[in-house]
Amino acid sequence: MVSAGPAGGVAGGGAPRAGVRITGMGHAVPAGYDQRTVWEAYFAGHYADVPAAERIFAAAGVLTRHAVANTVYEDVSRWGTAARMRRYLAEAMPLGKDAVAAALTDAGVDAADVGLFAVASCTGYVTPGIDIRLARDLGMAADVQRLLVGHMGCYAAIPGLGAISDFATARGRPAVLLCLELPSLHLQPPTDEVDQVVAHALFADAAAALVVQPQAASAGYEVLDVVARTDVTTAEYMTWDVTDAGFRMGLSPRVPAVLARHVRGVVHGMLDRNGVAPSDVDGWAVHPGGRRILEVVGRRLGLSGEALDASYGVLRDYGNCSSATVLLVLARLRSAAAVRAGRHAVAMAFGPGLTLYAALLRAT
Repeated sequence: MVSAGPAGGVAGGGAPRAGVRITGMGHAVPAGYDQRTVWEAYFAGHYADVPAAERIFAAAGVLTRHAVANTVYEDVSRWGTAARMRRYLAEAMPLGKDAVAAALTDAGVDAADVGLFAVASCTGYVTPGIDIRLARDLGMAADVQRLLVGHMGCYAAIPGLGAISDFATARGRPAVLLCLELPSLHLQPPTDEVDQVVAHALFADAAAALVVQPQAASAGYEVLDVVARTDVTTAEYMTWDVTDAGFRMGLSPRVPAVLARHVRGVVHGMLDRNGVAPSDVDGWAVHPGGRRILEVVGRRLGLSGEALDASYGVLRDYGNCSSATVLLVLARLRSAAAVRAGRHAVAMAFGPGLTLYAALLRAT
């Protein structure tokens, strides 16, 4: 379903997927590092010509991050794109395998029984893809179907969840989604552009996976709905360009204002059409694109001070891991038993377009 949206955008929603549940989650991260340490050891020199850089790093809301290319030990800012893609393959394989294996174990599903394996990543490309290589290494069947979602950015987990849920409904088989992002491989050469400072103060590496099953008997999160809105008038506010020196983020300070314009209508519209009141929502898994993003969402949705604790906690402990981040938040909600059986959770993420995606879940 696609209908006209406000501000020249488009809004879309999917039919409810009754009975399909998220039954397993897992994640893997490379070695961690301290935000202050990496500033002092590397970025203070890298951004010596940007007076505001130290303040941006300190105010990012991040204490620790994880990276396959830690700037304290190696500087990849002058690498060409080909070298970065070779490194992506080498680092992505063990992280992806660990995350998916953990999710399958959590769900009690054998890799050979998976019907669809979807991979979302915007930070590296190889052919044969990591979807093919990981399916082989994990022991998935030769007839497993695969889907590779590239360059959607931070919101890719939600349409990925919609795709695997639709598959599980239509085919009656389990499906797996892996979100794997290694933005540390795209460190850019020194510059005085503030958007580059913001990006390098926030982004980090992670792999996160989940399993959905049709008519599952085990507890989990039932996937009820997935909706989207893209405001095409703001497409230039967030970009992710392929260059000869890796991928380069373009980030406008106007992004939070665009989100503020749309988030309430999108979320309340999704709740209304499913007969769910905001007071029926126990858990909010909001992609922590940055502190200002979370502040805007909390204010526009009228959320209590602690409603976004899981999102702020992931930002603090992991940074912004692009598409994997919202799955880390959802896993934190589950670990805290924040959503009672029969109650609801909302997962949402934002990215290029500008695009907002949201999913409505029910705890079982």
